[in-house]
Amino acid sequence: MATILVMDDEASIRLLLSTALQSAGHAVVEASNGREGLRVYRQTPADLVIVDLLMPELNGFDTIMELTREFLDIKVIAMSGVFGDEFMKKTARLLGVRQTVRKPFGIEEILKAVRYELMH
Repeated sequence: MATILVMDDEASIRLLLSTALQSAGHAVVEASNGREGLRVYRQTPADLVIVDLLMPELNGFDTIMELTREFLDIKVIAMSGVFGDEFMKKTARLLGVRQTVRKPFGIEEILKAVRYELMH
């Protein structure tokens, strides 16, 4: 069982991810924006972080930069419903993210990305 931090400003997405991840046997911690997510992660580091790229207060790009600068071996999955796949993938890779998920996503797609990150 892994602890996963889900950062998304949409409560419905956080609920969907939390439900799916908990059903898969993981513990889930939530944050509604990047600033809150950084605070939560610094207090209790998670095994994996799932970050929406567009959030208020501190967007996902800046959040990922802060996390990867401070925690070198952090595992992050980036997700977005706004950016095109290629832009999102290229930018996320530059920030050290190996997995990206485009919204709307299927539950199996996100669980596959989570399994991959936790195994590598």
